[in-house]
Amino acid sequence: MVVGGGVAGLEIATRLAGKKANSKRLSVTLIDREAAYVWKPMLHTIAAGTADAGLQETVFAAQALTHGFRYEFGEAIAIDRKHRTVSLDALRIEGEIIAPERQVSYDTLVLSVGSRANDFGTPGVSDHCMRIDTRSDAIGFNDRLRVHLIRSIVLGKKLRVGIVGGGATGVELAAELIQVATVAERYGMSGASAHLEVILVESGPRLLGPFPERVADAALEKLKQLGVIVRVGKRVSSVNENAFMLNGNEAVDVDLKIWAAGVKAPPLMDTLTDLERTRSGQLVVGPTLRTLADDHIYALGDCASPQLPGRDMPVPTTAQAASQHARFLSRHLPGLIAGKTGPVASYKDFGSLVALGGYDAYGTLGRFGFYEGGFIEGRIAQLGHAMLYRRYQASLHGIWRGTLLWLLDTVGRKVRPRARLS
Repeated sequence: MVVGGGVAGLEIATRLAGKKANSKRLSVTLIDREAAYVWKPMLHTIAAGTADAGLQETVFAAQALTHGFRYEFGEAIAIDRKHRTVSLDALRIEGEIIAPERQVSYDTLVLSVGSRANDFGTPGVSDHCMRIDTRSDAIGFNDRLRVHLIRSIVLGKKLRVGIVGGGATGVELAAELIQVATVAERYGMSGASAHLEVILVESGPRLLGPFPERVADAALEKLKQLGVIVRVGKRVSSVNENAFMLNGNEAVDVDLKIWAAGVKAPPLMDTLTDLERTRSGQLVVGPTLRTLADDHIYALGDCASPQLPGRDMPVPTTAQAASQHARFLSRHLPGLIAGKTGPVASYKDFGSLVALGGYDAYGTLGRFGFYEGGFIEGRIAQLGHAMLYRRYQASLHGIWRGTLLWLLDTVGRKVRPRARLS
């Protein structure tokens, strides 16, 4: 049973279906609270409206039918290790319960439930800020954004969008918001750019903390050129209906608020109190990605903290790390289930990329052998960013179908609006 159909979980379910362990065919079930998956590094484009979720998503039921696994719709809320069951929350439509809470059994459990933004207990965040941790979050924010932007133009007022968190998500979202306003003007929404103000707040000394300083500096300069108001070294101490409070005494007026700071494991991890976890709630797993105290549970991606031989630093919570470990587990889990001693997982840093809409992109390449990596920007970096997504599509759907999806997307860009306008 795979809980979480993100970049890792969906790939594992797809690759494991049909494989055997101890001469028995694996029965693979994928559980997720969403009906479809959008590659997480693209969520900011869905939120801004520069990409359409319906055209980029992978529908779980269709993927299950094509590749031979089972899809179970529902949100996992608890894990009972003694009885090896996962509890799924009641299904609700418009507040009405259409199916009660239920339990599903497993022999081997793979947790790939990702992460969500961490508000660090900041007052007012849960009441007044939106997140873009999931496909539904991104679509919901875009719906509000379009309504508020039209209202601001009609009333002749500025729409102030505030983003907390200067990591890749916050930085890329800020640029995409500027771009969607520019595109909207081309389609007749006169004054969209003039009525939109984007404010990006980061508590650290600079943007893109995990990135090399050269990448962070280039991104900051470009955001300023685009008109984004960047506030670094400012901690959001509370949030109210109308503003962010910075450092406890400065009010920054904001209409729409996005919290994209911090990383923590989802609430499901809190039900595994007897397993070792990190301060942010990640499950500590060994070199085969199996939990240290339960041979029937594996975890990977943002919800896990792998202890890998020869590596002192934690594995970063990135899509490339999740994808690498998904390929490892897809290849070796049948043998591990059968009791065989398999190889151990590893992580290789292939570099980092950040794309500022269609304006620019920056990144670094990983170090391989005698190659010491390097800084890239512009068209090359934009192409590299696009290729990461296409590579993911190919790994999920196969080379030929992945190539066809790429072709259809390219053709579609020629005939569809370049932003979601309705």
